[in-house]
Amino acid sequence: MRKVSLIILLFWELIFYAQKKQPNIILIVADDAGYADFGFQGSKVLKTPHLDKLANQGMKFTQAYVTAAVCGPSRAGLLTGKYQQRFGYEENNVPGYMGNSSLKGDEMGLPLDQITMGSYMKKLGYKTAIIGKWHLGNADKYHPTKRGFDFFYGFRGGARSYFEFNDQNPNHRVEDYLEFGFKKFKEDSEYLTDAFANKTINFIETNYKKPFFLVLAFNAVHTPMEAEEKDLKVFPNLKGKRKTLAAMTLSMDRACGRIFNKIEELKIDENTIIVFMNDNGGPTDTNGAINDPLSGTKANHLEGGIRIPFVMHWDKVIPYKSVYNYPVSTMDLLPTFYKIGGGNVKDLKDIDGVDLLPFIKKDKLNRPHSKLFWKKENRAAIRDGDWKLLRYPDRPAELYNLNEDISEVNNLASKYPERVKKMYKNLFNWELTLKRPLWQLKREYEGKAMKRMDSYRKQERNK
Repeated sequence: MRKVSLIILLFWELIFYAQKKQPNIILIVADDAGYADFGFQGSKVLKTPHLDKLANQGMKFTQAYVTAAVCGPSRAGLLTGKYQQRFGYEENNVPGYMGNSSLKGDEMGLPLDQITMGSYMKKLGYKTAIIGKWHLGNADKYHPTKRGFDFFYGFRGGARSYFEFNDQNPNHRVEDYLEFGFKKFKEDSEYLTDAFANKTINFIETNYKKPFFLVLAFNAVHTPMEAEEKDLKVFPNLKGKRKTLAAMTLSMDRACGRIFNKIEELKIDENTIIVFMNDNGGPTDTNGAINDPLSGTKANHLEGGIRIPFVMHWDKVIPYKSVYNYPVSTMDLLPTFYKIGGGNVKDLKDIDGVDLLPFIKKDKLNRPHSKLFWKKENRAAIRDGDWKLLRYPDRPAELYNLNEDISEVNNLASKYPERVKKMYKNLFNWELTLKRPLWQLKREYEGKAMKRMDSYRKQERNK
């Protein structure tokens, strides 16, 4: 009888352990992809079968936002779980074309007093890694291995060639060389997207017996527009940037498929969460991305600059073919991952993100955020429910009802002046909580950005 009791006790202990086992977490970040440039987002031209399958086996978020319309600040908000302007990380890439600043060149980066997603997950016992693009400061003090990540393979800058650096393909910026940890090395002929996938698979094979947290930050499909010939041949009917973009996207999707297959091979798929997202809207002018049906492009606050493809997969927890239609933000991923990893969200001090799990499970039916904000210099935007206000430094504000006008073509500011006034006030009150920017864009480049917006609007009207 005693032996039977011990067997039963052991059985329940094993059940309890299985229930408490921390899931692996993989966050995959694409770079500068178009909102409409995936099969699961409606593309009939670009081929993304592996990411389409991921979306089909998980939840697609139709109103997912980043905290900034450009790469670096977006990543700062993602990794800290808060609006990056609150710690002075103004919505401009660094080092960039900056004006007067107390920080110069490589000294610009994610402030050292900010705790990253890597540090939080490491606290919970996770092995942490980031593979690919960093873009949060070039100086050694900002290095990923000093910001909560045990493992780093990638480059510190914001963009670089997809092919090896050699005499025929020279590199002129130190931050663009590949590093393994802190060590630079002689590159081989491997296409960069494949190199990142290979290192990701190696990391998973080495660490899958214990919980791991992995950020795979592709630089695809950011410029320079470089693809392998085998992938270009798949799209004979496309030309120019669009053809190269399609080939680069196909390569990234194939890389993701290899990683998904490895997870299944190791039989850890049921205990692995995978999130796929883009870092900001597609730059339609520089890489041929398409953001339809959204207006706007990377670097502005129209929906095409800040609304992104976003998918979450967790087998047997998130229902297949599910859709979430309320607005969420990438800064929500920090508290979501922390809670899933066994942490108490209340321990996360001074964040703006919220744990999405109760909303995903429908334990909470309200919106995760009643309001969302964006700011770049004098330009800013606020979303309040389904209403969105855009503020410009040189013209009247624009007001849109996104529930009825996802493409932001029907400006309702003159029709609802009291709503404009109220949203202006809410935006101003939020700005009062922000820290003075650590750097600012030079005036001539801010002016060019506004002209770029005007040019885009003109093209949209002429379609």
